[in-house]
Parts: sequence; structure tokens; C-alpha cells
Amino acid sequence: MTPHAFNQDLYRRRKLANAVGLSLSMAAMALGLTVLLWILFVLFRNGFAALDWNLFTKSTPAPGTEGGGLLNAIVGSLMMVGFAVLVSTPIGIFAGVYLAEYGDRSKTAEVTRFVTDIMLSAPSIVLGLFVYAILVAQVKHFSGWAGSLALSLIAVPVVVRTTENMLRLVPGGLREAAFALGAPRWKVATFVTLRAARSGVVTGLLLAVARISGETAPLLFTALNNQFFSADMNSPMANLPVVIFQFAMSPYDNWIRLAWGGALLITLAVLLLNIVARVFFRDRVKA
Repeated sequence: MTPHAFNQDLYRRRKLANAVGLSLSMAAMALGLTVLLWILFVLFRNGFAALDWNLFTKSTPAPGTEGGGLLNAIVGSLMMVGFAVLVSTPIGIFAGVYLAEYGDRSKTAEVTRFVTDIMLSAPSIVLGLFVYAILVAQVKHFSGWAGSLALSLIAVPVVVRTTENMLRLVPGGLREAAFALGAPRWKVATFVTLRAARSGVVTGLLLAVARISGETAPLLFTALNNQFFSADMNSPMANLPVVIFQFAMSPYDNWIRLAWGGALLITLAVLLLNIVARVFFRDRVKA
């Protein structure tokens, strides 16, 4: 075989392999999009059918009754997720700043990264059992505070890892310019690098909120549920994930309808939160 014929044959084989690989990749993408669109179609179809004014103004109904809504579950979820965000945001951001700006060669930073990676990979039910053992079992009752603590333990490592990664993407020349102007290290970390990476940090916060908004297992062991409206964080509290889980498994059509409505509310809330935050911070950066 001549060199020219050999090159032609090699070219055809590579072209065929490229076409096969590209076709398989496109088929996998099409399959994934089809499944995703099918899930969203079913969710929106059944969810919108359950949306009405009672969904936002009435508490969850008793078994076998008609009507009712998800007011107590919506308020409970907002309170627990809100307190979890208030706890996890400063802890996660400060820890991420320390790891990126101060902890390059520190043993403490290595241990912190190791623990963070473990918490990121730990199943949420394990964190729920942990909070149950250290808090619920000690005070002898479920509570919204325990649910917020469990959600905080899930959110903190997400915020820490995202903040550290975003700060490490900031060019070193930006830090050097600030040091050359005489700025102390703490001011460089907070007013220069953190401000430059704020869009990425906010994205990490959104990822954390999106993850904890739909967590069910840890709340089963901490906040449990409450059929009635309650704003007392020191008692069992209703929340959307647990209500959706219980109602979707029930034999009552009214409960199943409310479960679809709750699932749609969580999906729309996470989507709206991402859109608003991205648009807001994009405009702030342009300004």
C-alpha cells in the first residue's frame, strides 16, 4: 500500500469514528432532553391543574376530605430554608475566603477541605440522622429549628466549595495591584477578590438554596410535619417536601392533586430565584 493510499484509508477511518461518536453523543443528548421535557410536561400539566387560590390560603386537609391547600407547608418551608440560608451564607463565604486567600499551606485548611468534601458527598439522610441524634433526641421533640440545622449542614459545604473555586479564578494580578496600593490582606480579600467573584458566589448560594429546597429525608427526622398552620419553630412544622412525599403516596385524589401543586411551586420558585438573581447581578456588573 502506498503512503498516499494509507493516508486516505486512515482519514476515512477517523472520519467514520468521528461520525459515529458524534451520532452517539447527539442521540444521548436527545434522549436526555426528551426525558427532561417529558418530566416537565407531566409536572406542569398536573401542577397547573392544581393551582388555585385555596392552595395559598388554606392549610393541608384531613385525610379523605376535599379542598384545602398548602399554606402551612409553604410558610414552614420558607421559614426553615430562610433560617438555613442565614446560617450557611456567612459561614460558607467566610470559610471559602479563608481557604482561597489564607489557607494555601495550612493544615487547618486541608482538614477543612477534607471535611467539606465528605459533607458534599454524604447522603442528606445521614445529616438528618445526625441532627436527630444531637438535637431532636436530646430535646425529645421535633422542631423547625432542627430542620433548619439539617438544611444548613447541607448548604454550607456547597457554599464553601463554590466560593473557594470562584475566588481562585480571580486573576492574581488583581490582588498584586491592590497590595501595591498598600491595601491590607483582609481588605484585598473582601473588597477586591470577593467583589470580583460575587457573581460566582451568588451562583453557589443559588445552588445551595436549590438543593435544600427539595430535601425531604433530613426533614422527616427533624421537622417532621404538621397538619395545622404553625409559625413556632420550636415545634413540628409543615414543609413542602414532606407534604409532597406523604400526599403523593396517599390513596386520596385530593392529596395527590395538592402534591402536584406543591412540586410545581418548588420548581417555579427555584427557577424564578435563579433568573432574578442572574439578571440582577448581571446589571450590577455592567453598571
